[in-house]
Amino acid sequence: MMNLKNLLNGINYVLLKGNIDEVIADIKYDSRKVCNKDVYVALKGYKSDGHDYIKSAIENGARVIVVSKIINIADEVTVIKVDDTRIALACMAMNYFGNPASKLKLIGVTGTTGKTTTTYIIKELLEKSGFKCGVIGSIGIKYNDKIIHTDNTTPESYELHKYFKEMLDAGITHVVMEASSQAFKLNRLFGITFDIGVLTNVTTDHIGPGEHENHEEYVSCKNKLFLNSRQVVSNNDSLYLDEVLKGVEVNIKNYAKNNDADLKIKDVKLINNKDFFGSEFRTEGLVEDTFKVAIPGEFNVYNAVCALLTCYLLGIDIKAVKDVLLNIKVRGRMEIALVTPKFKVLIDYAHTEDGMKKLVETLKAYEPKRLVSIFGGGGNRPKERRYNLGEIIGGSSDLCILTMDNPRFEEVSSINNDIKVGLDKVNAKYIEIPDRSDAIKYACENALEGDLILLVGKGHEEYQDIKGNKYHFSEKEILEEIKKDLQ
Repeated sequence: MMNLKNLLNGINYVLLKGNIDEVIADIKYDSRKVCNKDVYVALKGYKSDGHDYIKSAIENGARVIVVSKIINIADEVTVIKVDDTRIALACMAMNYFGNPASKLKLIGVTGTTGKTTTTYIIKELLEKSGFKCGVIGSIGIKYNDKIIHTDNTTPESYELHKYFKEMLDAGITHVVMEASSQAFKLNRLFGITFDIGVLTNVTTDHIGPGEHENHEEYVSCKNKLFLNSRQVVSNNDSLYLDEVLKGVEVNIKNYAKNNDADLKIKDVKLINNKDFFGSEFRTEGLVEDTFKVAIPGEFNVYNAVCALLTCYLLGIDIKAVKDVLLNIKVRGRMEIALVTPKFKVLIDYAHTEDGMKKLVETLKAYEPKRLVSIFGGGGNRPKERRYNLGEIIGGSSDLCILTMDNPRFEEVSSINNDIKVGLDKVNAKYIEIPDRSDAIKYACENALEGDLILLVGKGHEEYQDIKGNKYHFSEKEILEEIKKDLQ
């Protein structure tokens, strides 16, 4: 329970009616979850407007309504008007939970690709060094032995502060999280100051309906992380650095392979044998040593060095880094999910054009007998993205198996027909097996010695989104069945 006046501390508001000395129980932004004496905050989304559900919230017991536009409410409730209800929600949540973020060491990681892998490497490095660390991102929220599934890469502000409080109470000292540009656009991270803001890279993805309107909006949202960080770690080989780091006045430490940097990547070697599948590299500058990272690809060398530099600034013993990188495994990110004497199977979440391009080009560089790529496209997404998907994966794969991803409200056949436009453009060899489990089994049963089978798009996900329902689907479980059959 909290006094409304204290809950509104730091927020510019107008009292339209009622009493700011109300005692409230909790904060809700979903009218269906409102209980007696709650505050209901009306948020505007892409598809719906919370202002349309005020009556429902009041019927469920809301005593206070927070709005961003004048609405005639006849009920005996307190009505608070603010400029932006998302900012108000973030501030109210911070007040309600006692601003736990200020008592944690926060590391925010943003970038078009590499966020998840980098956050998990940082987490492993911190825990190896004796710190209690939580992680928040697209795989969910993890701390101690607790795993919480989330709908968004960066949760809504109320959940975010709630989990910060839970972590703090559980003895967590450090939290490393994916700070998505979408979260900054929607003010989920409003009011939070990060101890270190980390940039993996920036490309031109995530621009389109339901994401960012244009490039300028995209990079300006990324920029917000660094304007709200005490230190910055940056990829000096990334595009659009001037825009992403515009106005940043704090200490910036950078890493790079192709440009000058505080931590320079040198002599990258790709290794593919029965004992190790990954890369070896050395660094110069702030850290001078040689490392192996057990996640394939040069772009994962970048992720590893990014994590290394971040932990260097946190005072981590570099000796601990070597063992972590040598054995690191990130769920659904270039994850080696099955190894047999004949072939290997990798699972990866890549779903942006840049991520897929790096993925297939990197694996091709390991010179497998064949690169067999199993993938589909997401429904209710731009057709142009599907054409490019076919062209990118088809251009580097020896065989493509078109199948189902998350068709949502579209037909799989329609999605795959769009992908075929790109496949045909590069004269790719492909077959179509709509059922994803059948596609995986086909690839394994017909593998040639030395094949690398790549499962693209699902990664850590354990569902398929079909006609508004999420049905259980786990590539790991399918591969476990195949492994038993092989044995």
